[in-house]
Amino acid sequence: MTRNEPGPTPSLWTLPEDPPTPGAQRPDPLSGPARRFALSRQQEFLRLVDSGDGSGPFGPRYTIVGGWRITGPLDVAVLRTALADVVARHESLRTSIVREPRDPHQLVRPPEEPSLDVEALPSTGTDRDRDAEILLNEVESRPVPMTQRPSLRAYLGRFDRADAVLVLAAHHTAVDGWSIQVVLRDLALCYRARRSGRSPELPEVRQYQDYVRWQRQAADAPAAATARRYWRDHLAGAVVTPIPLDWPRGRQQSDGTGWYRFGYDDDLRRRVQAYAADRRCTPFMVLAAAYLRQLADATGLDEVVMPTFTPGRRPAWTLDMVGSFFNLLPLRVATPPGDRFADLVDRVRATCVAAYRHEIPFVDLLTVAPALMGAAAGEEHASCVFQLVQSPFMTIDERIGDLTYRALRRRLRSQEIGSQIPDGALWAVEFDAAGGIVGSIGYRRSQFRAATMAGLADNYRDTLDRALPA
Repeated sequence: MTRNEPGPTPSLWTLPEDPPTPGAQRPDPLSGPARRFALSRQQEFLRLVDSGDGSGPFGPRYTIVGGWRITGPLDVAVLRTALADVVARHESLRTSIVREPRDPHQLVRPPEEPSLDVEALPSTGTDRDRDAEILLNEVESRPVPMTQRPSLRAYLGRFDRADAVLVLAAHHTAVDGWSIQVVLRDLALCYRARRSGRSPELPEVRQYQDYVRWQRQAADAPAAATARRYWRDHLAGAVVTPIPLDWPRGRQQSDGTGWYRFGYDDDLRRRVQAYAADRRCTPFMVLAAAYLRQLADATGLDEVVMPTFTPGRRPAWTLDMVGSFFNLLPLRVATPPGDRFADLVDRVRATCVAAYRHEIPFVDLLTVAPALMGAAAGEEHASCVFQLVQSPFMTIDERIGDLTYRALRRRLRSQEIGSQIPDGALWAVEFDAAGGIVGSIGYRRSQFRAATMAGLADNYRDTLDRALPA
């Protein structure tokens, strides 16, 4: 998840040390079996949609999964040690949430070595890129209980001694999409250090409880009061524009989350980027405008409210941290029929700039706009979040020590059971380093058919194609 588009991608070699925040307290050294601290506002939002231990955001399938192709002489014993280094470095990887109704809190556990499962993959006569994606999907379909300590799991598939697939999985209450890239970056640096026979030398990193403390202090700052006033006025009378369900909520169908995946050609990517440069906006704003146009055409509305995820990585010292920072922002945009796409893009740009400037946790935003999600929680409708995925730590054929890492981002194999979303649908697109646009739509199988998601993706491609100059 992104904000929506971070700046230039830093190298894995670069790990800037965050300056201490004046007056900020550092957490006490680890002592005793566990330490406790409050939930973040992001985690409090998840409590609003809690559906028990078996499903929902605290269930075993609410996970974040990342995969990388690794080439070079990989030493499994050193990899295990490096994984333990990363778990010791980031408290979130060994923190569990206690959902006591009157006293919800988090517990930081002492470091433990995470599990690493190693399996052999076919070395000859197969498509290795296909097999790598199959392994990634299989891992994503496996549960990761929130109570597991540490929450990080690692899976290594080896084609041969110099070609492997590493998949990392963690519970989403403790790790977001940005964080899983941070984990891999630190793992690669720890592995390089251990491979050289020395301890890792990484700059100090702040912990999630630092962020929770800062977040609570910031809630009383004048800027937060200004932001709440902005959202109260901006969202007056607004509701998130939902999409119709295939099955009403009262009718039981197969549960779980399916993922429909798709790809668009490279010509469409180039046209999006060129149009964004011409309109002096970001590619996300162009992509969001096309989705808003599609939603307005489908509903006949002259105003649409679209929720989108941002990284929530404020202040800047959170960039190198592991935790749950993602935030949800509703974009309210006028969509009068027959208007020019350029005008719609300009309105999206203005809306995004104002939303980013006044970003606050979604659970706090709901206190000033309590009716916002009403239509999306109805018997026959649900929300669909739209986002452009990027990370400042995405590794594309980056060599660190004697290994080369390549993120497995081009996923085109759909699956019936994958990482869970609490409700509705989650639409994500990203630019493929190899060319083109790849995307996925996660959907609750009790609410939607896979064919409906395929139709949305096809319609979106056509909408974007018609909107952009040839």
